[in-house]
Amino acid sequence: MPNIPTLEDLLKAGAHFGHQTSRWHPKMKQYIFGERQDVHIIDIEQTQTLLEKTLKYVEETMANGGNIVLVGTKSQVQSVIEKYALDAGVPYVSTRWLGGTFTNFPEIQKLIKNFIDLRDKREKGELKKYTKLEQLQFDRKIEELDVKIGGLTTLKKLPEVVFIADMKHDKTAMMEAIKRGMKVIAICDTNTNPELVDFPIPANDDAIGSVTLITKLIAEAAKVGKARAKNSAKETK
Repeated sequence: MPNIPTLEDLLKAGAHFGHQTSRWHPKMKQYIFGERQDVHIIDIEQTQTLLEKTLKYVEETMANGGNIVLVGTKSQVQSVIEKYALDAGVPYVSTRWLGGTFTNFPEIQKLIKNFIDLRDKREKGELKKYTKLEQLQFDRKIEELDVKIGGLTTLKKLPEVVFIADMKHDKTAMMEAIKRGMKVIAICDTNTNPELVDFPIPANDDAIGSVTLITKLIAEAAKVGKARAKNSAKETK
């Protein structure tokens, strides 16, 4: 399991800053340490505790053959989600959430298959037999599908766990995951309802340092779990 960040790490990342006190959600009260200049301060000792619990769960889920999808479509976190998902080799959504990704998964699987087929044919030069106009249309289709579902090409079945970087911005993704019975991990800022998710991580969901730190840890736990699953598979052969 990745090392749990120290309180100093969390402070440096800005994880302790919540929203203005006027914008708080009462269900976050238990995770609020106090307030400073009309801004709520998050109790980062609880952040530490809940992070440890969450990372253990992610690692064990992956070690047992499960999967996780990282979701963060807010402009400032897109590159963070993509970077750490790719590093861990897990599926992700970093651009726009396509409605029905979880609730109408068979249709998404068709899109993924179409995307992979077209991309492979282009790489093999099999599209060169078409006219330049047709090739251009294929290129546009591939680019369009890449934006929509490019991060999900390794997703063969619905995931066991979903990580949501911003509960409000990616509410549709979160609600679809809840509807399909997946375990939901989410960064919970002081204006959110932590009771909606299985693994709340009280922290600032706007500060790039905070989101980066937490996303990196989730991805690292997934990577460790995947490695364990791979080693177990080798041992059973």
